[in-house]
Amino acid sequence: MSLIVQKYGGSSVADAESIRRVAKRIVDLKRQGHDLVVTVSAMGDTTDDLIELAHEISPIPDPREFDMLITTGERISMALLAMAIKSMGYDARSYTGSQAGMITDARHGDARIVDVTPVRVREALDEGAIAIVAGFQGFNRDTRDITTLGRGGSDTTAVALAAALDAERCEIYTDVDGVFTADPRMVPKAHKIDMISSEEMLELAGSGAKVLHIRAVEYARRQNVTLVVRSSFSNDPGTIVYQPDYAKEHQVEAPTIAGVAHDLSQAKITVVGVPDVPGSAAAIFNLVAQQGANIDMIVQNVQTQNDGVTDISFTLPKASADQVLRAIEAARDELGYESLRFDDQICKISLVGAGMRTNIGISATLFEALRDAGINVDMISTSEIRISIVTSAGMASRATKVIHTAFGLDGDSEAVVYAGTGR
Repeated sequence: MSLIVQKYGGSSVADAESIRRVAKRIVDLKRQGHDLVVTVSAMGDTTDDLIELAHEISPIPDPREFDMLITTGERISMALLAMAIKSMGYDARSYTGSQAGMITDARHGDARIVDVTPVRVREALDEGAIAIVAGFQGFNRDTRDITTLGRGGSDTTAVALAAALDAERCEIYTDVDGVFTADPRMVPKAHKIDMISSEEMLELAGSGAKVLHIRAVEYARRQNVTLVVRSSFSNDPGTIVYQPDYAKEHQVEAPTIAGVAHDLSQAKITVVGVPDVPGSAAAIFNLVAQQGANIDMIVQNVQTQNDGVTDISFTLPKASADQVLRAIEAARDELGYESLRFDDQICKISLVGAGMRTNIGISATLFEALRDAGINVDMISTSEIRISIVTSAGMASRATKVIHTAFGLDGDSEAVVYAGTGR
């Protein structure tokens, strides 16, 4: 039999009953003869509770101590799950990220995996045990400190272990039956996708779909790991996120449209009246980069009523907006712009599908649907397989549903969300 790596999100291990249910699922698979490595997130809202507690103690928690605190949630989950499996008569051993050989860089809160040396995990498997690994965390060799991979990082832990151990597949368990054509909490008529390319999944994850962490999808694509997204609350086979080699072997044809994603976590900054000369945009975005902010969409418009100046708009995470605004305001004389505008009530909606490359009329259908629904578009961005628009946050639900319907993605029945968190 094969080696399978599984990851269970917070909703799947939210309480004792849920942990026992997950343990039974794992034991059932072990009985079939499979070797198993299981990565777990913190129980339910544990991480959010720990973050809130940290900020009650200190407005700006020390990064090292903050990582030490919030990794405790996963350690609780791993130990309890190992206990549950042992109570069912099977050997299980729990490991922290460092014990499992997850080696990271030194950046606290958003560390990157630089090496995976799962010696103890392999020893456990060779001795017939089920290995349970705390997700979301690693260890830096230089500082000898614990680091975290950022929210959703348990997905990446699981994929990294699957790649290092040459697993047959990596199963990501959540509270929905797989990857849907839209967030079923916003679009009840969204339907499950049986198979989706890693290219399309990257675009959806990068556009706000929360079912998979984007870094996990990137890692899986780079290491040729097959992902399966499933629910721990049902026996549905889930969604296969396949790699290019899999597509060739199984003759998978990409759909025209895979799905629609929405993102309410961004804000828009417009720098008004920027001198329309070479280097102006570079000066602005160098300043933004110095603040560590990730820019998403950019639009530049030359002012028709005022020759020699232009307006530059861009979107970025809301969490980075205040720092970027302060930096641009401080450099106003140097940049020479007229004024700043800020809007944190926006929504990015993205239409994704590999079939866009070979099908015409996608843009026309999209914008006709928005026009008929009276939805105004502020910004537009495209790639080979994605069209993204920005509209007001208040129109997020309506716009997503309108687009979903316009491209024939509505299912015959309402989707089931078992726990309601999306993880």
